[in-house]
Amino acid sequence: MIDSSHLPGLSANLGDYQAAVDAALVEMADRAIMRRIWAKDHTVWKPEPVEIGNRLGWLDIAPRLEAEIGRLTTLAKQVQADGFTDVLLLGMGGSSLAPELFAKTFSAEADGLNLNVLDSTDADAVRAQAARIDPAQTLFIVATKSGGTVETLSFFKYFYNLTAAALGTENAGQHFIAITDPGSKLEKLAADYHFRDTFLNDANIGGRYSALSFFGLVPAALVGVDLSTLLARAQSVGDEQAAFLGAALAELAQAGRDKLTIAASPPIASFGGWVEQLIAESTGKDGKGIVPVVGEPLGSPAVYGDDRLFVYLRLAGDVTHDAEFERLAAAGHPLITLDLADRYDLGGQFFLWEMATAVAGHRLGIQPFDQPNVEAAKRLAQRMVAEYMEKGELPAGDWADVTAATLHQFLAQSQPGDYIALQAYVAPTPETDAALLALRAALRDRYRLATTVGYGPRFLHSTGQLHKGDGGNGRFIQFVSDLVEDAAIPDTAGQPDSTMTFGVLKLAQALGDALALRNANPNRSVIRFHLGQDVAAGLKALQEEG
Repeated sequence: MIDSSHLPGLSANLGDYQAAVDAALVEMADRAIMRRIWAKDHTVWKPEPVEIGNRLGWLDIAPRLEAEIGRLTTLAKQVQADGFTDVLLLGMGGSSLAPELFAKTFSAEADGLNLNVLDSTDADAVRAQAARIDPAQTLFIVATKSGGTVETLSFFKYFYNLTAAALGTENAGQHFIAITDPGSKLEKLAADYHFRDTFLNDANIGGRYSALSFFGLVPAALVGVDLSTLLARAQSVGDEQAAFLGAALAELAQAGRDKLTIAASPPIASFGGWVEQLIAESTGKDGKGIVPVVGEPLGSPAVYGDDRLFVYLRLAGDVTHDAEFERLAAAGHPLITLDLADRYDLGGQFFLWEMATAVAGHRLGIQPFDQPNVEAAKRLAQRMVAEYMEKGELPAGDWADVTAATLHQFLAQSQPGDYIALQAYVAPTPETDAALLALRAALRDRYRLATTVGYGPRFLHSTGQLHKGDGGNGRFIQFVSDLVEDAAIPDTAGQPDSTMTFGVLKLAQALGDALALRNANPNRSVIRFHLGQDVAAGLKALQEEG
């Protein structure tokens, strides 16, 4: 049996749930689960290998990519020598979350380029990035596994035209690199438009398991991350830690503690966004699911129901959350603490959580590598766009009054064990961040329910699978806003013609998502608020007592 008190970097206080975890570990050892995962045995999860046998490349990607470190560091040095100062990554979900983490976690200490991520189809957000950059000094990373992600290709066409207008079509391609799977549409686009470089990823790696592949390491190299150290830490994780963490996640979820509440030391806080996608997309299906709760402010024990498992990622020397977690553990809430020596231990955390999620999938009886419900919202959004193309307008939405009374009437129907999902199809700004944080804290304290927040359509590639594939106990609150100014999406890169805008695309995605939620399960409850242009004021109005 694995004893958590002897696992380096991991400690656990699981109380009465420890016995179930211990029993799970014994059963896993008897069935040689860890050995079979390493052997890429699909029967650990399902009898058939569909979307399993071709999704296990993450297991050994770290040692394989050590051979690419020279190529990646040479690229970083060359673009700096060529006068580039900024990188703008154009991607969604698994293509954007690890790069965002590297930028937020390492850029202050690394000697690299300034990297930003665009993963919002909000026209104001797109225009804000365009206004911020100088195309002459910017390298654009176009990142999509499939090569056909509509948001990513829309970003590419927009910023290619912007760059070509400033520098000429003969020079524009040298400001772009691609990361994609072999044979994808993007690989051909990269050749047609003379990209500076193209990185073809292992096709046997799904997006949410791709942090240690080219999708994560190309941006990391440009930021200035020491890739050798990062990959070495990724390979230092023991099977015992992953088996324990995965068994704990699954056994506590099955006992009702399915709201995995994650907090981290401030310098590594962005890890939460990456692990949120991994857990939500991998476990939220077949009417089951572990709900990752990230970014929710920590409160007193009294504001939590009995559906929480807390995980604390603590950086050496940081005690920011120690007292809060000590109070939660003393009140009987189960707690797992993961200690990191420094930021580079995030390399180990990537692999630890990937393996633990695979283990949790086994224990829950689900297939953790597919995303069967993600396509539902995409198809409905495409239907909305088709209607727009035919009629010149989108279907009318069903909007609720922006009042606290309306919101609280909706939430009064909640049951213990439900969760509140705030879905913000608005421009991500610091003011909106603060307003959403205040609203979720107020709702958590009032209803003792877990709260999540996602910007749309970003969250469709992160938590959207969970929202539509779990047991149907989410309370979904969708926000949309009016644009300051729309932005046209070129029909073809390098050409001026446009038949659709980012504003239309975003609203189509919001409408499609709401319909997909309602279609997925009749128990899912959805309310929609139209906040106008002053998003922060609208969110504050909903926070009032009602």
